[in-house]
Amino acid sequence: MYQFISRLLDLILVKMAKSLYVIGKENIPKDNKYVVTCTHESYNEVIMLGIALVPNEIHYMAKKELFNNKWFGQFLTSLNAFPVDRENPGPSTLKRPVNLLKENKTVGIFPTGHRTSAEGAPLKRGASTIAMLGKAPILPAAYVGPKKLHGLITGQALIKFGEPIYQSDIPKDLKRNEKIDYLTHEIERRTAQLQKELHLIQDSLEK
Repeated sequence: MYQFISRLLDLILVKMAKSLYVIGKENIPKDNKYVVTCTHESYNEVIMLGIALVPNEIHYMAKKELFNNKWFGQFLTSLNAFPVDRENPGPSTLKRPVNLLKENKTVGIFPTGHRTSAEGAPLKRGASTIAMLGKAPILPAAYVGPKKLHGLITGQALIKFGEPIYQSDIPKDLKRNEKIDYLTHEIERRTAQLQKELHLIQDSLEK
């Protein structure tokens, strides 16, 4: 289901409507074992980020409330999404994504934990913790573009991938929690820079 829908949307939104422009594809790791993070202001990022990485599949962490409806939950599961209890995270919250990384698969996380339009919103430590436990690099990304679904066709969206953050980039003398904090800060710093660069590109396109 994931491959069918992602390739269909790639045909419609990228090849026909030309509503998505991806920058920094050379930064995408050749190995599918990585955590991809992105800004999160609407559901459009979920769709466009998935298309930007076609043919690779993203396994998204999604709030458990989205799975309350049986049929919609099954649909999300068919698209590689899996539920997470954001209010009461337990060991399984980390176990599932870490196992996916060990299976050489890509995990998608929106570090702010919820949709927000506030730039510089504090990042939760989940992405850093999962990447460290799974011994995987982190691919930071930022999205600038339409926030309404119809804008996927009528608007212009931009996604930019930054350079991956590898485990070897972490200073060796840090303790475990300090390493997680270091990765979280790096995601935040690089994401903010990517978003700033995208806004400049967006402004130039609109002139």
